[in-house]
Amino acid sequence: MAISARVHLLFLTISMAFFSLSFAEIRFSQIRNDDRPIIPLDEFGFTPKGRLELNVSAISLSPEKSGSDLSYVGFFLCTRESWTHVFQDLEDRQIQCVLMSEMVKKVLNFGSLDKALGGKRIDTVYNETDADQYTLLFANCLEGVKVSMNVRSAMYNLDGKDNVRDYLSAGKTVLPRVYFFFSLIYFALAGIWIFVLYKKRLTVFRIHFFMLAVVILKALNLLCEAEDKSYIKRTGSAHGWDVLFYIFSFLKGITLFTLIVLIGTGWSFLKPYLQDKEKKVLMIVIPLQVIANIAQVVIDESGPYGHDWFTWKQVFLLVDVICCCAVLFPIVWSIKNLREAAKTDGKAAVNLMKLTLFRQYYIVVICYIYFTRVVFFALETITSYRYLWTSVVASELATFAFYAFTGYKFKPEAHNPYFVIDDEEEEAAAEALKLEDEFEL
Repeated sequence: MAISARVHLLFLTISMAFFSLSFAEIRFSQIRNDDRPIIPLDEFGFTPKGRLELNVSAISLSPEKSGSDLSYVGFFLCTRESWTHVFQDLEDRQIQCVLMSEMVKKVLNFGSLDKALGGKRIDTVYNETDADQYTLLFANCLEGVKVSMNVRSAMYNLDGKDNVRDYLSAGKTVLPRVYFFFSLIYFALAGIWIFVLYKKRLTVFRIHFFMLAVVILKALNLLCEAEDKSYIKRTGSAHGWDVLFYIFSFLKGITLFTLIVLIGTGWSFLKPYLQDKEKKVLMIVIPLQVIANIAQVVIDESGPYGHDWFTWKQVFLLVDVICCCAVLFPIVWSIKNLREAAKTDGKAAVNLMKLTLFRQYYIVVICYIYFTRVVFFALETITSYRYLWTSVVASELATFAFYAFTGYKFKPEAHNPYFVIDDEEEEAAAEALKLEDEFEL
């Protein structure tokens, strides 16, 4: 039986499934007229007391070929490391079908349904005693045959003496507590910020209230995520908390990026208005955040079995990168404007202080973006599946540090420090700016 060349095209998609952020709650997948040789369904980290419940109904193959060996059609579990070896064996033509490999764990095949296949149903319970991170996949090694079926998959670990079901992956079972703990931190941070705004109410700008809104939305987002994962852990379903999580995640994302843009433009701090080019940045960032959140919902809810799943994943990554780059432009513009103002308005020391602040913020924004995007992904990749929760903790700590830095550096302050400057400080600042210009030249 010849190996389909489409396996090569699917390798990247299936590899991405091993890095997906799915939490393996009870999944319902509808596959219609699909001729892909490999279809990734879900992933899960099993303990030695792991279990997979698989219910497949409304099964049909088209066209039905008499004499076809249906044992070449079925479901299997595979680890990330094993899949690399399996794919290499397929490349070297040492095996004709992935279900023939000894590196995979066969859950069930359609071999028992040779007669009157149409509309059949298969139910099975598979106990997994080898602790590891597995991906559930479907293989169809019949060339030119399309498969339609409804698949219900439930992967969970049995916990404690009472064998309580835990539907969260082994490395993510503590996430409800992690998210709840960080939500309390942000609610406390919001309370501190309210106290600061009240204490320094005479020097408060509108942007300071916007900062408060961002912190509150972040706290609510984490609270909803904690409840979402808590219900999934206990029941396999989010019970509607995922909807609230997506809503607050959407609002948090838009307000955070908007805040970075507003601070970068110096709105409220340097000027009470936005220039046209700064407004254009907001007009780009906000719609992109809408697209990013739509992509995130599709990725989380559809699962990797969908034809467009990998495309939506690419859209999400691309849009996120564009947003992260776009918010840096206003900060660069502010730094440039402050440098020019320092040479013309005779207030070198004042502008040098502001220039230093915006340079610091520029560096911190870059570090925040790099850590929460690149480093977070790297940690998920290299960390053992049992400790995947540590990457979430690291990302949330970096996010909290960014929020705290932003609040501390741009808190309400009287303007006196900018103006109570003696002649020596002014001359020193002017000389420093002059040396910078000579260095750049």
